[in-house]
Amino acid sequence: MVIKKRLIFDTKGDTDIINLSPLIEEEIKQIEISDGIISIFEPGATGSVTTIEYEPGLLDDFKKLMNRLVSKEETYSHDRRWGDGNGHSHLRASLLGPGLAVPIANGQMQLGTWQQVVFVDFDNRPRHRTLLLTIIGE
Repeated sequence: MVIKKRLIFDTKGDTDIINLSPLIEEEIKQIEISDGIISIFEPGATGSVTTIEYEPGLLDDFKKLMNRLVSKEETYSHDRRWGDGNGHSHLRASLLGPGLAVPIANGQMQLGTWQQVVFVDFDNRPRHRTLLLTIIGE
């Protein structure tokens, strides 16, 4: 069986990190899938899907890391061309990538004890986001 769904939510921008695990678990429970895989994909250019231990200290560390790797204060060619000031957002999102696949067993995502699926909004403004979920299994 293949099921396609959408998760729709709002973000604050500026490396806003949203814990998706409870939302995804609810979607899996609603379709009553036992075993398979779920693909979570962000069809935009300034957000990413990844995993992290969702605790305040690590979230703060992650934001600091992203700023060290791709600083907002730099001048980017993208910004000069389009004038939207989010060149850093595109670069950060490209580092993490737009999607993630997670195995499902016994109706639950097979994540580590401290691991949650998160969406990271790197854009420089609040956004209305839509994630595409594809669940394959039985």
